[in-house]
Amino acid sequence: MISVSARKPPANRGRIVVAKVGLDGHDRGARVLARMLREEGFEVVFVGIRHKPDQVADIAVAEEADVVGLSILSGAHVELAAAVRRALDARGLAHIPITVGGLIPRADGELLRKVGVARAFHPGDSGIDSGPISAAMDALVDQSRAAEPGTSGTAATGAV
Repeated sequence: MISVSARKPPANRGRIVVAKVGLDGHDRGARVLARMLREEGFEVVFVGIRHKPDQVADIAVAEEADVVGLSILSGAHVELAAAVRRALDARGLAHIPITVGGLIPRADGELLRKVGVARAFHPGDSGIDSGPISAAMDALVDQSRAAEPGTSGTAATGAV
């Protein structure tokens, strides 16, 4: 269970598109993340399961996303994150950071960084405290909003 703080979150902390890419149909973690981020004051667009990378990029355009968060349990996190990065870049959204969470091995951090992931969340990273995730998302939203469209959104804001 995720705990959230009792304080009133600031308005408009950022818009985050949360998606499941590929054939992975297990969405409980993504739904918990979406709810936690909403309770922390982020606007979250949870697009559900089984999306193609191009669909996620199109949704990011339509929703004017600050960050794209991918939940991946299938083991194809490097390939799927790279495909989403390419799709975002092709639409002039290189400034939008990508986060990846799920069953992400820490050993894949460098590979994820190379394919354009700004932040990876690993099992047990935050325990039941929403603070570290919210802080990371705040940093990514700030990075996205400060960047010129078309510039890289891959600068890491913490351990990948």
